[in-house]
Amino acid sequence: MTTTVVLFTRDLRVTDHPALAAAAAEADRVVPLFVLDTGILASRYAAPNRIGYLVEALTDLRARLRERGGDLVVRRGDTLAEVVEVCRVTGADRVRLSADHSAHARRRVAGLQARGAEHGFSVSQHPGVTVVAPEAVRPTGGDHFRVFTPYWRRWEAQRRRPLLAPPDEVVLPDAVVPGDLPAWHALVEGERSPEVLTGGETAARERLDAWFEANEVAGYAYTRDRLAAHTSRLSADLHFGCLSPAEIDARVDRRRTGHESFVRQLCWREFNTQLLAANPDLPYAELRGRGDRWRVDEEAFAAWQAGETGYPVVDAGMRQLRREGWMHNRVRLLTASFLTKHLYVDWRLGAWHFMDWLVDGDLANNFAQWQWVAGTGTDSRPNRMFNPVTQGQRFDPDGGYVRAHVPELADLPGGAVHEPWAARDTLFAGVDDGYPAPLVDHAEARERFLSARGR
Repeated sequence: MTTTVVLFTRDLRVTDHPALAAAAAEADRVVPLFVLDTGILASRYAAPNRIGYLVEALTDLRARLRERGGDLVVRRGDTLAEVVEVCRVTGADRVRLSADHSAHARRRVAGLQARGAEHGFSVSQHPGVTVVAPEAVRPTGGDHFRVFTPYWRRWEAQRRRPLLAPPDEVVLPDAVVPGDLPAWHALVEGERSPEVLTGGETAARERLDAWFEANEVAGYAYTRDRLAAHTSRLSADLHFGCLSPAEIDARVDRRRTGHESFVRQLCWREFNTQLLAANPDLPYAELRGRGDRWRVDEEAFAAWQAGETGYPVVDAGMRQLRREGWMHNRVRLLTASFLTKHLYVDWRLGAWHFMDWLVDGDLANNFAQWQWVAGTGTDSRPNRMFNPVTQGQRFDPDGGYVRAHVPELADLPGGAVHEPWAARDTLFAGVDDGYPAPLVDHAEARERFLSARGR
């Protein structure tokens, strides 16, 4: 009897799961394993919103495996030690897992390979976290792309692997005890956002199907920047691998209006992934340092965190983040630009505040995007500075997004919420006076920032 362990990480699904499919095809018995790694649980990455989604995703994964006669084996401790022990108990001689690309993921694989050589099991990696592996898309004469457009062209030209159906049957060895799955609040302290989305492959597939069945993707080229528009909300599902990015890529019809704009967002995720793969210190080391001497202003930073900057579109975004564990992508740019360029506060502080709340908090996407906005990353215009007033007027013209998240301004008509501060006395008559004055004047902030950067 042959036994293979499938180590789940950021691939919490049974549909189009190459490692699981290979194990089910080769082995008499399969051990689907997830380790609640105590090192990760002790880190700042283990925020309540993400741990809550994770537990929901694992609960759903267990149910889907049980439907196929198997189960999810859950352990808590050091991943390497737990894998060794499960292999010992079950007699497994192979471990399969999805290839991932962070420094932590690479250390994990190296550690598994070393333990496997010592304890008699092999380790095999499979695709599944990305549509195209980072090492498959490289510029001529270079190790990775630093500009999106040429990456996009090369990425689009790559052959896609065939999609895989879920295994019909998963047979678990009798010797292994599945183990209990703890509640999220037993793993991490704190509170989740009140309107956070439900995690797991079942809920994720419902969102995916609804998005395509309603043909929302057809208008995506226009709506993706409209702050109040409905978007796919699939980012957390992709981060945790409850949806296969390859399946979404295959489902898109590039000949139809809007579809290419949608798939370009998938490509942006993978552009950022290859940045992280080539620059494992991306979350803390600037790709292109500008000699910034970031300001220390704890009061301003706290006001930004709380959504009390006096700029309605910025405040709406920061409040949406806490309320939903998610923020519209355009507003992520605006809020990050405000912190790094209006307030001239270190991008790393803002990036980690996002990680404290985002369900989709992803090392590659979050930190690469923050560096892009701060001008320390891949943006060809490093001193680009978004004007929150004009951006609000352009992308939230009727003020619906702001009024939904800033109740103090809910009684203002139409796009009046975006009018400059000078119009306050007229527009804010009868409105809650608790809404704050702007932390900084846009023109003055721009001059300060450009002077600091040496223009």
